[in-house]
Amino acid sequence: MLNSVLTIKVKQRLNKLDSQDYDNIECWQIVEAFNKAQVEWSRRQLHGLNIVKEGDEQSTRRIDDLQALLITSTIPATDEEISWSIAIPENYFQWKRVDAYANQGCCSDRRMVVYLAEEANLSQLLRDDAKKPSFEWGETFATLKNNRIYVYTNGEFNVSSMALTYYRQPQKIQVEGCVDPYTGVQSTTNVECEFKDDIIEVIIDEAVSILAGDIESGNQFSRGSETAERNN
Repeated sequence: MLNSVLTIKVKQRLNKLDSQDYDNIECWQIVEAFNKAQVEWSRRQLHGLNIVKEGDEQSTRRIDDLQALLITSTIPATDEEISWSIAIPENYFQWKRVDAYANQGCCSDRRMVVYLAEEANLSQLLRDDAKKPSFEWGETFATLKNNRIYVYTNGEFNVSSMALTYYRQPQKIQVEGCVDPYTGVQSTTNVECEFKDDIIEVIIDEAVSILAGDIESGNQFSRGSETAERNN
């Protein structure tokens, strides 16, 4: 969907197409509200806080809607004695999985099954015979801490490479000639929303409810919120 169409739709839902009063909406406000709405919509779909209570990959619709944000990135790993760690990318949004390839002595690389665990249970997991890292069984666990992912080895094997599959942040839209609210610099190009048009329609309603709340427009706020949730 073109940004010009998106902008018109937002103003139409706010009944501001021909308004000359003090509630005129500037382009940077639409950009900020739409980008905020993208994040809120994405978080709600991933967590399942929607009218049908479906979350991440719980239906073909959720898989289809969110696949645009799902990517895999190979990241250099650092040896941490009892674990190997990788930095979480700047555009990271939510965990999906981590793939680790390990070796031990003369044994060649093998793919490990990596489970996400709680940092609070680290000591117990490293001592538990059924859950501690095992090259023989090809299983280990990972924790998240300080914007890094730690895959534990207990010092028994080495990790040769790691690949993180995750949901990234939605790409922020930009409108040419409009001041970017995030940088304060005028945008020199159009960056359009990466989602499908049917999802954009839902996000527009979400953005309208945000803007309506900002200008204390109760009817538009209620309509935008209800429509966005009903069409999830």
